[in-house]
Amino acid sequence: MGKKMLKYSLSFVLVLLVILSVYSLYHYSGSTEGFIGNFQHSFTQGSTNRSWGSGSTNQGVWQRGNFSQGNGQNGQSQWQMPRSRADFRGFRGTSSKHGVYIMAYAAVVFLLFVLSYYALKNKKFKLDFQSDAFIIALLFLIGFFMRLYIAATIEGFSGDIGLFRSWAQSASQDILNFYKNTPSCDYPPLYIYVLYLIGKIASIGNLSHYYNVILKLPSILADIASSYIIYKIANKHFAKNISAFMSALYIFNPAVFINSSAWGQVDSFFTMLVIVAVYFLSEKKLGLSSVFFTAAVLMKPQGIIFAPVLFFEIVNERSFKNFLKAFVVSLVTAVIVLVPFAIGQDPLWIFKLYEKTISEYPYASVNGFNLYGLLGANYVNSGTKLFVFSYSTWGFLFIVLTTAFSWFIYIKGKNSKLSFLAALIQIAGVFTFSTGMHERYLFPAVTLAIIAFLYVKDMRLFGFFAGFSITSFLNMYYVLFGSLRNSFGFIPMMVSLANVVMAIYLVKVSYDVAVLNRVCTFDLDLESHEIHTTI
Repeated sequence: MGKKMLKYSLSFVLVLLVILSVYSLYHYSGSTEGFIGNFQHSFTQGSTNRSWGSGSTNQGVWQRGNFSQGNGQNGQSQWQMPRSRADFRGFRGTSSKHGVYIMAYAAVVFLLFVLSYYALKNKKFKLDFQSDAFIIALLFLIGFFMRLYIAATIEGFSGDIGLFRSWAQSASQDILNFYKNTPSCDYPPLYIYVLYLIGKIASIGNLSHYYNVILKLPSILADIASSYIIYKIANKHFAKNISAFMSALYIFNPAVFINSSAWGQVDSFFTMLVIVAVYFLSEKKLGLSSVFFTAAVLMKPQGIIFAPVLFFEIVNERSFKNFLKAFVVSLVTAVIVLVPFAIGQDPLWIFKLYEKTISEYPYASVNGFNLYGLLGANYVNSGTKLFVFSYSTWGFLFIVLTTAFSWFIYIKGKNSKLSFLAALIQIAGVFTFSTGMHERYLFPAVTLAIIAFLYVKDMRLFGFFAGFSITSFLNMYYVLFGSLRNSFGFIPMMVSLANVVMAIYLVKVSYDVAVLNRVCTFDLDLESHEIHTTI
């Protein structure tokens, strides 16, 4: 395809998406009043269950905390949130018709992923144009308006959207007393600042009508920002053609936009913080890296999964000065974020918040397609014994083993450029073998895998990018569109098995790269644009 034809084609797609986005926003029917009314009605009817459509009532699982409707005043139309957002099928609020369209799109894109892998591996991938800024800008704009259209068309996961909307309203009214006024919130403080801004913006004029769309915007913008980061990193290692292609693979990845645009979750924003933190670490910018690692932990408790990577580099440098620098920077960052919320609070309030959040899901698996899902332990209490230990003990042991192995790889590799690979090992290992994992927790593996590939240039890491994209997408799809029932069916079981196999194979690939120095390389001759694969 010629460069001029590509520009015309992309321009046409962009114009079409702009029209569709404007049309969908103009006819947007996402009445927040009706949405919350349905949300409340679901609880007052008592139709709660943990069996995905069995119709039975499961008492005692609604322990999330009180959720207030109206003007954020306590005592008005209060109901309790469920322990799991997937416990109640009424939470889904997502048309199966939309699910069919997204699945069809995903099937085509993932087929292109597979074809791209074999084209790259077999040196048959050729691009006959030199990409430029205009084409890159078109790709990013198409990615944005595609997400905007989806955000305005698909309401999202109503449990999460309802919570974020309530938190945004509460924060915008009195952010300093947010945690006192909003006992339902189990998020650390960082993202509350974002919700505060959303609440303020949505209160302007008629923008409240688009509340649910506005809630999705930070994650949508984070998708585009992550795509740009991927493009800039790829530009350091490959020709612009390949860089644009890698960025496009992320922009149009169904596993990425189903989380941000369709579901309405914030994993894209969290993942953006993680990859920026790891990028600065790979560039030996310890101070900036510490800021973003701390920010990730202060946004979601899952940020703790990646914190050891910072520790690996500090130990690797064997410099007390660098250790002190990282500690001070992290402490200052934490103080800046936490202090506004700490006024009038118990001195240990933040630790109690983390404890509450972490202990909120005492199950072997919370819809996560992983080892425990494969063993039939979805929503089985983590205290249940499996062989000689409980599920929770097994999960803790696997966290220790995963961290020890990623540290071993980091030390043996003797290169901070392996930080993305170490971070990938952390999330893949913890999601697959630890307990309490939700369907969305594997999401960062998609981003980390493609960036690790850009640094290491091992074709197998590109394969992990494709593989984790497929399994992560299917896991979120099955929860978002209500395909899960009392137990995992054939496809969830196969996806769980695939995640287990990939996590184990990642151990081998990492050992090959860091210890044996065996890499299935991806070398691009910038003049001829030919691919050379060696091992």
